[in-house]
Amino acid sequence: MARGTYAWQREYKKRTSVERVNSRLDVSFGFERHFIRRKKKIKARMGLALVVMLAMAVGWIESGEPEKMRSLVQPRAA
Repeated sequence: MARGTYAWQREYKKRTSVERVNSRLDVSFGFERHFIRRKKKIKARMGLALVVMLAMAVGWIESGEPEKMRSLVQPRAA
């Protein structure tokens, strides 16, 4: 796939969004420096972090501000 083509740009956008999620898991949710030993426990905490991110996106959409759905900042109380 040649750089600059529409297909390449679409795939690169997907990679960028995945890297954004990975960065948030590492930095914002503290998985970069964790002391969890069991795989089962880390999978549960990662799952909860992903649910929180999705819930925040839904909250922004339902509050009428879908342009902020990638933000981790809490929506204002109405």
